[in-house]
Amino acid sequence: MIVIDYNSILQAHTERLKTEGLYRSFMPADKNAATAPRFSYTDATGCRRTAINWCSNDYLNMSVHEDVIAALCKTAVEAGAGSGGTRNISGTTTLHQQLEHTIASLHSKASALLFNGAYAANLTTLSTLGKLLPGLVFISDERNHASIIEGIRAGGNQKFIFRHNDTDHLLAILKRIPAAQPRIVVFESVYSMCGTVAPVDEIIRIAQRYNALSYIDEVHAVGLYGRNGAGITASEACAAEPDIINGTLAKGYGVMGGYIAGSSVLVDAIRSFGSGFIFTSSLSPVLCAAADASIKYVIQHPEMQTAFHRQVAQLRELLHAYDIPYTDNPSHITPIPIGDAARCRAIASALLEAYGLYLQPVQYPTVPKGEACLRIITTLRHDVSDMLFLVESLRTVLLENSRFTTAISSRLNTAAHA
Repeated sequence: MIVIDYNSILQAHTERLKTEGLYRSFMPADKNAATAPRFSYTDATGCRRTAINWCSNDYLNMSVHEDVIAALCKTAVEAGAGSGGTRNISGTTTLHQQLEHTIASLHSKASALLFNGAYAANLTTLSTLGKLLPGLVFISDERNHASIIEGIRAGGNQKFIFRHNDTDHLLAILKRIPAAQPRIVVFESVYSMCGTVAPVDEIIRIAQRYNALSYIDEVHAVGLYGRNGAGITASEACAAEPDIINGTLAKGYGVMGGYIAGSSVLVDAIRSFGSGFIFTSSLSPVLCAAADASIKYVIQHPEMQTAFHRQVAQLRELLHAYDIPYTDNPSHITPIPIGDAARCRAIASALLEAYGLYLQPVQYPTVPKGEACLRIITTLRHDVSDMLFLVESLRTVLLENSRFTTAISSRLNTAAHA
């Protein structure tokens, strides 16, 4: 009898990640609503320490906002913690319907549909469209998120990849597709790792010209850009209307969940045929109430958006003043390019251990191999003194790491020529 050692096979895969410096470790943080972005944690020696979080997507700190927490607590007492079922089987409450109405109104769409996360929304919607529209061709930006890639792959349809934000390449692909064949252009507004912003208006207009559906992921833009925080598609630079908008409730709005917004017919089709929606327990009504309160608060306080982008500008001014290289872009994402994954992890560890600064290294497969980086995210609760401490510490660690790397390389070169 042949015995297959499954654990050894799986262990070999994880050991390879460790060898390549790509193994991911979690650091449990004791998040505190009163002290955020500061938090406590237990280090490798068992000591309790504090750190400042510089990599959270809770951009506006809405996860710790008193109105959001109050809505959550009130609903927990009144409705309980969970929904108790799928949307089709007792898991639809008036709170789900209210939140979907708020989202649809936010994006000026006829309808919206809630998911437990934006990943599930992308995966389910794209794969379902691929099955419902015979011969559908996907045209996808090369930098699209993993959830988009998986959604397209699950549909099993023909696909084309256009160069990142390259509308000429997109146009060339669309021209090659037969006029009678359904097609959908899929892209993001703000790309979360490189921080680039798509030419949204132009892409949507090109899609419309060639009778293609347009699908935009606004996950890192909702709450932060455009009228009422509705994203890049609601900004002055965009007059064209996308067919489908994907968004999240977990970043700018600080809660949990994802959604799509579009026409009533399209949303109803995904609701009726999307397995990832049909067979999943619905979002907790507690989270629905909290997210609804968060969206409405952000709409009522546009000054938060202004203050947030002022924070980003201040951070970049300090990085520039301290000669710290960063990838300049028109969004709020501020990547510090490192390149080598192991070096990136070493720098992040040094920042945490020596200075209490938490910056999670971003590496493959989140970014292509050789493009590891530190992604700095400032929030409304970071102040100028926090920023100064960050850039001073970051400059020290980068210089120390650079000297160490240079010394090691020099010794290796000497040994190679001996």
